[in-house]
Formats: sequence, C-alpha cells, structure tokens
Amino acid sequence: MSNYVQPVLFWELSVIARPFLKWAGGKGQLLPELTRRLPASFRRYHEPFVGGGALFFHLANNDCLGAGAVLSDSNEELIRCYLVVRDDVEALIDALHVHAPHFHDPDYFREIRGWDRHPDFAQRDPVAKAARTIFLNRTCYNGLYRVNKKGQFNAPFGYYKNPLICDPVNLRAVSAALQQTEIYHDDFAGVLNRAEAGDLVYFDPPYDPVSVTASFTHYTGQDFDVDAQRRLVDVFDQLAEQGCYVMLSNSHTSLTRTLYQHVPVKDIVYASRKINCDGKKRGHVEELIVCSYANHYVAVNGVKL
Repeated sequence: MSNYVQPVLFWELSVIARPFLKWAGGKGQLLPELTRRLPASFRRYHEPFVGGGALFFHLANNDCLGAGAVLSDSNEELIRCYLVVRDDVEALIDALHVHAPHFHDPDYFREIRGWDRHPDFAQRDPVAKAARTIFLNRTCYNGLYRVNKKGQFNAPFGYYKNPLICDPVNLRAVSAALQQTEIYHDDFAGVLNRAEAGDLVYFDPPYDPVSVTASFTHYTGQDFDVDAQRRLVDVFDQLAEQGCYVMLSNSHTSLTRTLYQHVPVKDIVYASRKINCDGKKRGHVEELIVCSYANHYVAVNGVKL
C-alpha cells in the first residue's frame, strides 16, 4: 500500500467518475436507452459483467445506487484493476507515470506485454499488474483486450500519437466512487448468492456474434459460447423469480430472440460498434435490451434521467 496521501484539490471534488479502461462493447453510448429502462427504485445494484462499468459510474455520479453496489467479472485481470483503483490509487498513479513516457515505443510495449509469459508473473505486485493492464489498454491496437488460450495478452501495438496513459483526476474520482462497492472475481452465476429481492441486476455479457467472423468473446482465454448464453438465461430467470429487477443487453440475433422470447419486455436499439479492425465493417448494429419488469423511469432529485 502507498503511504503517500495526495491532497484533493477543490476543483477535483466535482469531477464525475468515468470508465478508466476502454472495453469492447462498452455501454457509454447506450446509457440513455439503459437509464430509461431502470426501475423507479431499487435496493442494491449488481453488475456481474462489469467491463468498463459505464452504467455503474453513471448511477454512482447521480447518487442512484441506493444500498450500494456489487461489481464482479470472470476476468481476473480486470477485477484486479478495480480493486487496486479502489484500494491503492496513489500507488497506481505513480506506477503509471513510470510507463507514460514509453507510449510511443513498440519494444517497450512488447516487453510489458510479455510479463505474463514469465513464471514470476503471479508474484508481481498487484499495483504493478494493474498499471500494466491500463498501459496496455491505452497503447494496444484499438484498445482491444484480447488473450490467447493460455490467458496471455496478445493484442498488438497501436501506434497512437498521444494516448492518455495516466489520468490522475479520473482515477481518484473512480476510487471515490468504488469505496462503498463490493468487488468480486467470480462467474456471473455468483450473483445468485448475493442478490436479494428488490435489487437491480444488469447483465452485459460477451455478445452472441452476429456472424461467424464477428465473434469476439476471448476475454478470459475461454469462449462465451452458446451453452454459456443458455446458462445466463437460467440465471436471469432465477433472479426474476427471487424478486430482483433484471435487465440484460445482448446482440439481436436468432439465438437471443429465442432465448429471451419469454421475457415480458424486449426492445431493439441501435448502437455503433467499432471493434472491427476493418473500418468499412464498423457501423450501427441491432442490440436487444430485455427486462424482467415493466419499464419505469428512475428519478434523481425529482428529475427523470
């Protein structure tokens, strides 16, 4: 843990927390669609595929988390980042300042990327690992988090002109937003052990691919395949039966239409997806938002979001 306490400047107090990682399928652009489908009130918020956490930060910035939040993900490296930002943000900022001058150096990038090929990687300090993750996320091609079957990061160098490696103001705002939040490295089904009636659970899983070539589910070294999608529906239904408010987003495909045909509220929305390496193949795609409850608007200080 870092012993240095950074003074908080008065103008930092009003800074809102934003996702500190670029993450495939991030929900920043869908926030209006998601927030208008939130229940009018809920007890505690759960996000079992936290990713970049766009909806969580939106709710935190608007004091909408009620009895708190529980964030989880099966990606250990991602969860480590959240824990370090929450618990040791100043040490993380110091570590990122060491990496920052090397943003233009592909050899340095490959050296840092190669840490997980060495047997001593497991013994490295969590702060060093988290700084590595953020550095690679900011300098790899297209901000793509991708690992091979061994769980080794393998996205190529991105050749950015001036990437923001360290954003101390936002990292401190994120740390503040996470202080009352429980964070777990866990399979998405673990939410069944934590969620209670009246809680809101938002699922944002790796999307069912819209085509054979569009599949992008290698977040942990294992595919999120059809069986996983079906298991997710079972968890969705169990939570709804327990009295939870459950909302889920996914691609709009024949599989998802079939899996969620029994859910009472289903809407097709459009989102711009930029993960394809071929710019000509990027564009607006249909996404599906399903809710276990009738749509309501959540109000903050009397104002509808």
